[in-house]
Amino acid sequence: MKYVVMKDQDIRDNLATETFVMNNIKTDEPVVLFYFEGPCIIVGRNQNTVEEINNEYVKENDITVTRRLSGGGAVYQDLGNLCFSFVVNSDDQNFGDFKSFTQPIIDVLKRMGASTAEISGRNDLLVDGKKFSGNAMYSRNGKTYSHGTLSYDVDLSVLTKALNVPKDKIKSKGIKSIRSRVTNIKPYLNPEFQNLTIEEFRDAILLELFHANNLDEIKDSEYHITSDDQKEIDKIKEKYFYNWDWVYGKSPSFTAKQRKHFDMGTVDVRYQIENGLIKDVNIYGDFFGMKDVKDIKDSLLGIKFEHDAINSVLDKFNLDDYFKGVPTAELLKLFMP
Repeated sequence: MKYVVMKDQDIRDNLATETFVMNNIKTDEPVVLFYFEGPCIIVGRNQNTVEEINNEYVKENDITVTRRLSGGGAVYQDLGNLCFSFVVNSDDQNFGDFKSFTQPIIDVLKRMGASTAEISGRNDLLVDGKKFSGNAMYSRNGKTYSHGTLSYDVDLSVLTKALNVPKDKIKSKGIKSIRSRVTNIKPYLNPEFQNLTIEEFRDAILLELFHANNLDEIKDSEYHITSDDQKEIDKIKEKYFYNWDWVYGKSPSFTAKQRKHFDMGTVDVRYQIENGLIKDVNIYGDFFGMKDVKDIKDSLLGIKFEHDAINSVLDKFNLDDYFKGVPTAELLKLFMP
């Protein structure tokens, strides 16, 4: 078995590296990758990005959002989470067989003290009945990778806010995430594993996987990303993980609406979104205004359904001319994803 330890702390760079390794590293041996990153949300290939995230909270807290190539549901990660990925020949593994991929991780965690760790359902890892890992799979050109999260010391209070979207706000046919009771694995490990940095936790997992006493014993099994590799990785991340069209534009068509009552009347904003762009917008309510809201509607058509694009349009209008007496700051929130 070979292994790759990634140095970047941006999920988009790490997903690009993972994709490169799957497509380009020529070896019949399994390859295991480890990586971690700053606060981020990764939605599944078939999900509606806007439907999965609390966009206002995500923007205010500078949380990176991207879409992965594999299916499954949205996950939140920060520097308290360790990601792992196994890359194998597709002929050696049945697609969708998460148990065979994740069993080595379960075995390691049990040796580290998490005696109740188990594989549950289709693709989750649980400890005492609570989820600490979600897994997804992707296959292409004779290779398959199965990647998963390991919540070691994730800020769970942020997770619940970043992925909390009102059910009546967005409606689409995208694959919805299933919310589970979540926990960190850290409290379930033996005392010597409960105060590690994420790097130390990674190394502990790595050594257990290889049944080694120190990293020097397995240094010949490490694959190092070269400068030529990095050039190809940069192309992948620009094509996919940094690309707005991939992250948001690939979302299924959906409707979005927000409604609020103000002292000067009720405002109801409804969008129809296709390929991440505003296909149609309607503005309803019993508000008053000197000018026709059709001006605003027409200006919003065809632009990206994202905060900055919408804000740049609304910034051109004196909104009080259209919604007399309605606080501008509150009004803007109604128009934003």
